Amino acid sequence: MKYRNFQMVPKVIFGRNSFDQLGEILMPQRRNSEAPFIFLVDDVLEQQQEFISRIPVMFQDRIIFINVEEEPKTDQVDAIVKMINEQYGEEPSGIIGIGGGSVMDLTKATALLLTNPGSASDYQGWDLVKRKGVYHVGIPTLSGTGAEVSRTAVLTGPEKKLGINSDYTPFDQVVLDPVLTRGVPKDQWFYTGMDCFIHCVESLEGHFINTFSESYGEKAYEMCTEVYTCQHMSESERQNKLMMASWHGGLSIAYSQVGVAHALSYGLSYELGIHHGVGNCIVFDHLEAYYPEGVQKFREMKEINEIALPKGVCSGLSEAQFDTMIGVALGMEPLWENALGEHWKEKIDEKKIRSLYEKM
Repeated sequence: MKYRNFQMVPKVIFGRNSFDQLGEILMPQRRNSEAPFIFLVDDVLEQQQEFISRIPVMFQDRIIFINVEEEPKTDQVDAIVKMINEQYGEEPSGIIGIGGGSVMDLTKATALLLTNPGSASDYQGWDLVKRKGVYHVGIPTLSGTGAEVSRTAVLTGPEKKLGINSDYTPFDQVVLDPVLTRGVPKDQWFYTGMDCFIHCVESLEGHFINTFSESYGEKAYEMCTEVYTCQHMSESERQNKLMMASWHGGLSIAYSQVGVAHALSYGLSYELGIHHGVGNCIVFDHLEAYYPEGVQKFREMKEINEIALPKGVCSGLSEAQFDTMIGVALGMEPLWENALGEHWKEKIDEKKIRSLYEKM
């Protein structure tokens, strides 16, 4: 048997206010004063001038504020890469992402497309990237997606929603500062945290499960459950635990895979533009046939935190829209194999997927 030689993030710093060490971390990576660092920053932070002033900008460095109202797209990556190539005479020293999962994915993809020819859509799939990207750093301001640790940059392209999955995708450096997650709106805090929880359920109950994935998945599941059910935890402890749950949850699927919820959520996102975290929650709430214990725990946490999920998102859709969503979902073959086994095509079909979407 040949085992996968998994590429992990080589450097990570964790701690409250560790963001203030970013300048020290970046300095050895700066090639010269003409090779800038490009900071891709969630535009929700643009008005927080105290925070923006802490970003260690020097020389020709530039901050680009990223609007994440929609899921990240391949043409968005292409536009950022084109702008960087046209504005600067040489390859930047690095790309630094500060924000949630969408910014993390855009940062990873941009770093790769600066050294690999063509469009980001050319690399949607598994192990299609041939060259190492420029140095890239992830600094999450939300906890749950696991994008800060994964080998995937999930993008919506002209034909599909699919990640750039490669050993070159993971960040070279991650800064985990729980203080940066302060002030996240309650619904968003829940949706992104449940993304982590669902990662764990799908990994732990999947056919690809192994001791590596299990060890991370069990710990992340435990921390998520504690964060969302314990009523007496301090805010700082909640921030710390959820940030580490996100890290462990991302690793739980790194040597394994996600499952039914993510496959169906990709269809919702591609056709309806529903954000990944809330899409996962909408889907997972209807998957008791596949993950009975996980769905029961999810509903318990939803009730404790008084979260009302969007309803009727698939009502009134055309046949063409259903067909598109079903096609996107069925295209996630590794996810179905993990969830249902080697003969998954005998257990799921377009009719069953349609019936699940009609409940949402």
